[in-house]
Amino acid sequence: MSGLDLPYSEPVRLHQIGGGLKRTLSPDAAARARIAKALDLASLDAFEAELDLRTTAAGWSLSGRLRASAVQTCGITLEPLPVEIDAPFSVSLAEPVDEDSDEIIISMEDESPDVVEEGQIDLGQYAVEQLALRLDPFPRKPGAEFVQPAEPGEISPFAVLKQLRPSGEG
Repeated sequence: MSGLDLPYSEPVRLHQIGGGLKRTLSPDAAARARIAKALDLASLDAFEAELDLRTTAAGWSLSGRLRASAVQTCGITLEPLPVEIDAPFSVSLAEPVDEDSDEIIISMEDESPDVVEEGQIDLGQYAVEQLALRLDPFPRKPGAEFVQPAEPGEISPFAVLKQLRPSGEG
């Protein structure tokens, strides 16, 4: 995925990281509108990510804190649902595995590291991804319940034909 396809992109080349890198990302109103559209939000009024990127023995570690004020839409009532997010996160990153190598790496960890592609890490993409992970995929206003419509009685082509037959025939 190129930076042009992303709603918000802040790439960092691997050689720029050195021993570590700290950044605070605060997308402008136009970028927040693109992010809101991509994440199906009614609005994204505030969005800030404090990021700390460090080199590790296995690659890199990206950690930080995400703060956002957004509005989702209730899936039942279609009313606006304000959402406040203030959460820490951490992601492990690693170089791609050489496919020509005979070495097989098996990890017993729950999560394998993200693979760094094209020699860069897109901090903006990770910030948007962390926001998406913290949004309710099925937003529902408290107390709103889906009521299943009543099933129609007899659904049969013969029942329809029976209604069309003039009375007195038999």
